[in-house]
Amino acid sequence: MTEPISYTYAVVRDADGLPDVLAGVQGVARAPVHLVHGRHGGDVAAVVSPVPPEDFQEDALKRHLEDLDWLEAVARAHHSVVEALSAHTTVLPLRLATVYLDDERVALTLDACQDTFSDRLSRLAAHVEWGVKIYVEPISVTAARTDATPAPGLSPGRAYLRSRRAQRHTQEDAYRAAEQAAANVEAAAGIHAVDRARHRLQQGELSVGSGENVVNDAYLVPAEHADAFFSDVMRAAEGLDSVRVEVTGPWAPYSFASPPDAEPAEGTASP
Repeated sequence: MTEPISYTYAVVRDADGLPDVLAGVQGVARAPVHLVHGRHGGDVAAVVSPVPPEDFQEDALKRHLEDLDWLEAVARAHHSVVEALSAHTTVLPLRLATVYLDDERVALTLDACQDTFSDRLSRLAAHVEWGVKIYVEPISVTAARTDATPAPGLSPGRAYLRSRRAQRHTQEDAYRAAEQAAANVEAAAGIHAVDRARHRLQQGELSVGSGENVVNDAYLVPAEHADAFFSDVMRAAEGLDSVRVEVTGPWAPYSFASPPDAEPAEGTASP
């Protein structure tokens, strides 16, 4: 029987009682989760669970990443482990599907990157991540025509052109409002945040709700400022038509972890 490989969720600052916290946590494929320490000691550990290699070998993993249901299940399990950890210690989340051949390889990586991991954990201690997305709401042709009452005597062709111009101008106004919202939000967030990460705009199935995503940022915020950050950002977005601002969090600082790349297990991949 093929031995399971090690799915690694995060690197953490070891803390008293952490093994007890993990005792009630299930990881990917409902596997139990445990800590792995480096062979040279230290207070940095990795959080790991066994997963079947037939699901995480390179070819199989590439196919799975096209399966949104499978990907969602793995992402939910990954996130639940990270969130359980973040309630008790500082967490350096790793990328989804970071895998090693075995726990020994995980321990070797901890030893090799001990100082880097420790520095990053120190930087992220007592900080949380907030996500901020800005959407331009769609402008319907009907709405544009309502704002553009054709003058009497216009031919159907000229009336249509006038309607299209009104629609274009309405859409332009919406983008200008989105630019203003982005400037307002950035100024408000900058009062509290110590770092910002810009993410790829969400499109297609990744986009949530209506509208075009025009800003997709993450902010690193001291935990003690979390409530004020949320309130100030939401207030900054008020009063702008055709714009929707979505603020999510607080989360573990996924966007600011930037750990050293894992050495993938032979026959596996860590996208």
